[in-house]
Amino acid sequence: MDNLEKELFKQGYKYIVGIDESGRGPIAGPLVISAVIFKSNQKPFVYKDSKKLTPKQRNALFQDIVENALDYSIVMVDNEKIDHLGIDVALKDGVYQAIQKLSINPDFAILDYMNVDLTIDSISIPKADEISHTVASASVLAKVSRDRIMEEFSKKYPNFSFDKHKGYPTKQHYEEIRKHGITPIHRKSYRLF
Repeated sequence: MDNLEKELFKQGYKYIVGIDESGRGPIAGPLVISAVIFKSNQKPFVYKDSKKLTPKQRNALFQDIVENALDYSIVMVDNEKIDHLGIDVALKDGVYQAIQKLSINPDFAILDYMNVDLTIDSISIPKADEISHTVASASVLAKVSRDRIMEEFSKKYPNFSFDKHKGYPTKQHYEEIRKHGITPIHRKSYRLF
């Protein structure tokens, strides 16, 4: 799981950042982008995509990542910005913000299949969270952060099961929209009916 990082460290890179997002597909709520940097001798402890872990496993790993990371950042792009910019531009903007928020300047970025031009060397790989433990860790931070945001929204909008469907376009979610209309956190540029 750390072969990619090992190879990059061998090539002389010092600070490798893994970047992933959560929330590209939902019709409500924010997009969350996370960036993680570990020290070069960090033993991997996240082995799979965050979606394949239980919420309990993700929450435990979230704490481990925060404690072990050399540096990390979590950025939220709200639904209004997504509607204004479009999801692709909003994602790029979020990636730039996530890198800027780091206190360490990375010299290489591993992205989970994102088409983003960076000023540092980078690689964008499909399913990078299954190859890179740094990206897998960023995936956990992004997913847990977004889930927590959506759980809070379910308290604010009790007619919507945001704690369950997390804003994704499920049958239940569409039924809630039909019954109660849309909320301020719905992405108006998406198909909502």
